[in-house]
Amino acid sequence: MTQESSESRIKRLKMRSMRRGIKEMDIILSAYADGHLTRMSEAQITLYDALLEENDQDLYSWVTGQTKPPERFEAMLSQIAQTFQN
Repeated sequence: MTQESSESRIKRLKMRSMRRGIKEMDIILSAYADGHLTRMSEAQITLYDALLEENDQDLYSWVTGQTKPPERFEAMLSQIAQTFQN
């Protein structure tokens, strides 16, 4: 198995951010990915990759503050919500 290059990984995550299934999440996550992915550490990128595995209904609920997210995603989701509100 070949290791994915950083450039390929970022490109893949941007595509996954744009093609979610719920239009609102497409918009929110695309804006966040475009503004942040290239500046993230490997650990942050890995966490974002894991976040994208969650379903859109949960993500939307967490980003909008309707429900409390899992602790490991709290800081990132707060940043995503702030990005969207700006």
